[in-house]
Amino acid sequence: MSYAPENGGWKKFDNTPVLGDMETGTFFEPFVLEDNSEYRMYFSWRPQKSLALSTSTDGISWSQPRIILGPKLDTGWEDDLNRCSVVKKDDGYHMWYCGQARGRTWIGYAISADGYEWQRHGNMPVMIPEHPWEFRSVMCPHVLWDEEDGVFKMWYSGGETYEPDAIGYASSVDGIKWDKHPANPIFVPHHEFPWEQDKVTACQVDKRDGWYVMFYIGFEDLHTARIGIARSIDGITRWERNPHNPIIGPTPDAWDGDACYKPFAIWNQEREQWLLWYNGRNAAPEYIGLATHDGYDLGFDD
Repeated sequence: MSYAPENGGWKKFDNTPVLGDMETGTFFEPFVLEDNSEYRMYFSWRPQKSLALSTSTDGISWSQPRIILGPKLDTGWEDDLNRCSVVKKDDGYHMWYCGQARGRTWIGYAISADGYEWQRHGNMPVMIPEHPWEFRSVMCPHVLWDEEDGVFKMWYSGGETYEPDAIGYASSVDGIKWDKHPANPIFVPHHEFPWEQDKVTACQVDKRDGWYVMFYIGFEDLHTARIGIARSIDGITRWERNPHNPIIGPTPDAWDGDACYKPFAIWNQEREQWLLWYNGRNAAPEYIGLATHDGYDLGFDD
């Protein structure tokens, strides 16, 4: 079955990456924070095995990347760092990130006063794979701070290390000790839709208008990925997939001709436009691109 590269009102920006090139190497897994009238993009810099940061005023032109956290070989689980999520609160910045070693992945935790200089929380991960569905890895955390409930809420992926298989949910009062939901995984492949029949993973969840809105990756097979949207009243159960899925997919013979994945979307009120950054790949290199959607309505059947 064939799918359009753009659907549901989404448009790729200029059919070219906005961050990453042959000189700097693979950039992937964008996480974007609106902070002090600028966008901060935290992302994975594969050749450096590190987490890096770039800034932008328009979401298109980005500053030179700066490494903010690098490998720590003596811990035994942080040979390669990637896939982070950042929350800004009154007490500073909180980051959950993935450490990889020996074919496995764990989730660690760090804090910062300014979002640039980070201090790890000890030498141990705060989340490990421990249930059968998590198999070798827990990874791709996305964390929200729920002020009303007084808890951090995390959606994370578990399963294989190369690409995890499904999405779970956990909560924490302090960001360190996490309680995994007993119904995990809470979001799994839907075999009625071939584009996501193999895996669903690496989501971003945004709480707005009484819904938890999830942007996620669907894998048709191990190497072919597209981006979709779903929503849930409680962020855990009764997920409703968007009728326009997949909203972003590979453009044949383009820089993202094999896979489009790891979405991160922000609503820009001034532009009245959604901005969605994503990973694209054609063969080996991975870069970060941008797609936009005019208007707030994402096209769910209300």
